[in-house]
Amino acid sequence: MKNQKNFPLEIRISFHKIIDEYRKQLDVETSSISRKYIEEMLEYVSSFPALTEGITEEEELVKFKDPVRILLKDLFPAILSNNQIKAISVPFHNTIFNSTQKFREILTQAGDGYDLCMRNLNENIDYIFACVMILNNYYGYNIDFSRPLYYDIPDENGIMRHYRIELNSDFIEIFPTENAKDITEDDVDDLIQNMEEVELWKEMFPPGSWIFKGFTIITLTDVTVDDAISDLKTTLLQRNTSSEEELQKFQEIFRSIYKISDLQVGFTVFNEQDSTFAKMENGTNSFILGSDNENACKAAVGEIPFEALVQNQSFFIISNLEAYGKKTSKNQLYQNLKRKGAKSVILAPIAKSQRLLAILELISFGKNELNSVNATKLDEILPYIVTAVERSKSEFENRIKAVIQSECTSIHPSVLWAFEKEARQFIKDIERDGLASFKDVVFEDIHPLYGQIDIVASSEARNNAIQKDLLFQLNFIQDIIEEASEQENLVIYEQVDFRIKEFIEDLENNLNASSEQKVFNLLQKEINPLLDHIQNQGDHLKSRVEEYRQKISSDSGILYNHRKDYDEAVQQINRTMARYLDRQQIEAQKIYPHYFERYKTDGVDHNIYLGESLTSNSQNPFDKVYLYNLRLWQLRTMCEMENRFYRIQENMPLMLEAASLILVFNNTLSIRYRMDEKQFDVDGTYNARYEIIKKRIDKACVKDTGERITQKGKIVIIYSQRSDEREYLRYIKYLQAKKYLGEKVELLELEDVQGVVGLKAIRVEVLYTLDDSSSENIITYEDLMDQLN
Repeated sequence: MKNQKNFPLEIRISFHKIIDEYRKQLDVETSSISRKYIEEMLEYVSSFPALTEGITEEEELVKFKDPVRILLKDLFPAILSNNQIKAISVPFHNTIFNSTQKFREILTQAGDGYDLCMRNLNENIDYIFACVMILNNYYGYNIDFSRPLYYDIPDENGIMRHYRIELNSDFIEIFPTENAKDITEDDVDDLIQNMEEVELWKEMFPPGSWIFKGFTIITLTDVTVDDAISDLKTTLLQRNTSSEEELQKFQEIFRSIYKISDLQVGFTVFNEQDSTFAKMENGTNSFILGSDNENACKAAVGEIPFEALVQNQSFFIISNLEAYGKKTSKNQLYQNLKRKGAKSVILAPIAKSQRLLAILELISFGKNELNSVNATKLDEILPYIVTAVERSKSEFENRIKAVIQSECTSIHPSVLWAFEKEARQFIKDIERDGLASFKDVVFEDIHPLYGQIDIVASSEARNNAIQKDLLFQLNFIQDIIEEASEQENLVIYEQVDFRIKEFIEDLENNLNASSEQKVFNLLQKEINPLLDHIQNQGDHLKSRVEEYRQKISSDSGILYNHRKDYDEAVQQINRTMARYLDRQQIEAQKIYPHYFERYKTDGVDHNIYLGESLTSNSQNPFDKVYLYNLRLWQLRTMCEMENRFYRIQENMPLMLEAASLILVFNNTLSIRYRMDEKQFDVDGTYNARYEIIKKRIDKACVKDTGERITQKGKIVIIYSQRSDEREYLRYIKYLQAKKYLGEKVELLELEDVQGVVGLKAIRVEVLYTLDDSSSENIITYEDLMDQLN
């Protein structure tokens, strides 16, 4: 029994109420047989006064096993003992006795180590509920404190079965001891207003101050499937169902439903756009695909399953995989299931409004364990899975849209508030009169910052790569033709060899925009037909032609080795630079919220727009100190990007070089998001000068020299006002002390170009480190080139 010191009720298991009921029955019973039975039974149990007075210790119940069984025979008929799950119990305890045969079998199958315990028992809650029972039973209140009660009991296969408990409290009586407090209506009002204040309840109902006399009857109903469906709904509502723990729980639920301890669950996504099956991103098994990540639907499952699952959206069931394999052509589905060891399978389409979303897969390692009969259990489950899959698909599509917005448009989170405001107005206008237009979003009094890290002579590097590829390809063909001419003396070999030499000489002296097309025409019209002939002139020549064709692109027929190295180098550099800049932006936004955008070309360009009109937070007014801070942040970040530019090329086959530039614009301007172009642009004719400068300065030269202003290993700061010069010289001095920049600083003037006059520049050398951790080992650009080469 519960420790009476920690419970308001002193428990006395008593059968006085049922004995009283039998005595009342004697007064009205007309059947002599029934009367005789009741009289003899009452006479027998009267010799056990403890049954009426009350039993306080569990151990004493064993002594009264037979009289209790006889007394409760009408409530526990022997004829139903093998079917009913029933026993005598005490409220808020796990004490049971006089159980039916079925109940005892269930406990036996659970094993010796199992302790019967009611789900979610809690001492504080039990204390309060016991007090509510007193209020209802003794004081006559009708406070609803019912809650579902369950036992979780494993079966002989280790599968957890769930049983709902129904309580019959007809045979109980509750009355106070001398320590009980009298409860008033005001007390009850206070108690039910403070349901969770256990100390208050203990104060009003002190431990052991009331007596519970009687017993309760519990009847269990197997609700494993219902409970599993409820758990399934909860699991599907979880936002982190992709975690390994939740996926395992998902599988355990289906094992409970099907009573198969080793049942496994898989899941395959259907891509409607290209009619393929694909694995989920979270690592869930796909028994349809096996080791493949994706496959065409018909190729993955075969003709008949495809028709059932995709076209008809109906179950496809294999109750005996071995027999199925004898009937089919042993398609990919059969091979994958056999490799997994499956013996029976249910494939269930997850579909909504005739639109297939995915396939739920159940596999068992026993023949006929999964079949068309128990497949009907899924009818109640699939609607919940459909809802969850649909929600997951919708969330994934929203993520896609978010990525597109982040990567493919210019709407930065810092200005999203302005677009949301305009969108709200757009919706209001539509709802009011059906007419609306999304107006351009304009921000005024904005300070611009612009920077770029560019690949030096990128066009020349790409042309060199094209030249090397074409020369290598023509030389390779020339070698094959020379070998063929040694084996077969044909004049055509000599003529084509002459043509190739002409092209090689032309490529070495003059590569132009039409060179690649000319080589392509030569290959298509003259060389490829000849190679078709050569490959039939013996095994050696055949292997040489095959070797050649493996090296070229199957689509274009052109070799792309050096161009591939160049393209991959540019992509990796751009990707690394962009990611680094994005990470640094997170910190920069903390200085003051601002609009930021970057572009990948042959290098990475970025724009920053800063001003109070860009932020929706009126609590943080703009101050020029934020502008100065961001300018210094930009200069330091460009130094760090220069370092990363060279570090990532250490193991690349191609070496590229960078030149960096920052544009300082002294005045403010307005920017407008143009709805027709879907991007921000400067607003007004005067402000357009800023865009003109941006487009032309990287090609500008130092005045009277013809020397390009941008140079390898140096950062150039372009400006027009002396105040900007003084400001940036202070930043440079600070970054020299921090070992970001070298001692050599040049003050230069730029040649006037169309629409851009009077610009000046500071050019300063960058210092480099070989890795992030070696801040002590500072080297110049020349030293860096020696290290990398």
